[in-house]
Amino acid sequence: MAKNSKIEWTTHTFNPWWGCVKMSPACKFCYAESWSKRLGEQVWGINADRRFFSERHWSEPIAWNRQAEREGVRARVFCASMADVFEDRRDLDGERTKLWKLIEATPALDWLLLTKRPDLVSSFVPWGEEWPSNVWIGTTAENQEWADKRLPELAALPAKVRFISAEPLLGPVALGEWANSLDWVITGGESGPKARPSSPSWFRALLNDCMAADIPFHFKQWGDWSPGQGINLAKARQAAEADDGTKMYRVGKKIAGRHLDGETWDGLPRIDRA
Repeated sequence: MAKNSKIEWTTHTFNPWWGCVKMSPACKFCYAESWSKRLGEQVWGINADRRFFSERHWSEPIAWNRQAEREGVRARVFCASMADVFEDRRDLDGERTKLWKLIEATPALDWLLLTKRPDLVSSFVPWGEEWPSNVWIGTTAENQEWADKRLPELAALPAKVRFISAEPLLGPVALGEWANSLDWVITGGESGPKARPSSPSWFRALLNDCMAADIPFHFKQWGDWSPGQGINLAKARQAAEADDGTKMYRVGKKIAGRHLDGETWDGLPRIDRA
C-alpha cells in the first residue's frame, strides 16, 4: 500500500500499521483519521488499538526493490501515510524492528520517514550515527511555532536527506538558521471538508527562503482553496479572506491545482551517492 502512489512527491506509500494520536494544529482535520473511520477502523487516539498487517503486505516493498534494481531507477517510499513511525508506544516496537530490517533489505528504495515527533527518532532507530543511505527523515512544520520546536531536533539527525513538510501550511515559516540543515522543502495547502485556506504570501516567502539557500522546493497543491488566477470562479463554492488579505476561493483541490505564480515546483533532493 500503495504502489504508484498518487502523492506527487513519492513513488509508493507503505504503512507498517494504521493509527496515531493528534499532537499539533496540522492534525486537526487529519485525512488519515477520516479515511480510517470511513473504512470502519477505530485506530485513532491514545487508547485505541493500531491496525497491523500480514506478511504479504510486508513483502510488497521487496518486489518494489527488485523492480527498481531491474529498471535502474530508484523509487521513493513514503512511510507512513496512515501513522507516525515514531509514536511513543511499546506495542509498536516489534513492527518498528521489522521496518528497520525491511529498509536495510531494500537498498534501491529511498525511505521517506515523515514524523511530527523528531525528538523521539534517535530513541527508536537502531543505527546510531551511521544511518543507511536510503533513509530520508522529515518533519511537519505547519507554522513558525512548530518549525522552531521541530527543526532543531531534525537538524541533529544524521540522515542522508533531511526535509520538512510544511503542509498544510497554517502560518508563515521562515527557515532561518536551520536552512543549512535542510535538503528539501515540501509545502501545500489543506484539502477536505473543513480545510483552512493558506495565504499565498506564506508559500512565496518559503519559496524565496529555499531559493536563497539553494534548497529544492516542492509545491504539492493549493488544496481546497485557491487565489483564483486562471480559474473559472463560477465553480467556487465559498470565498474567504486569507490571513494576508488575499481573497481565496473554495473550488476543490483538483480545480485549484498546483501552480504557484504560473509555475509547477517539483524540486527533489540532490543526493551524492558516493
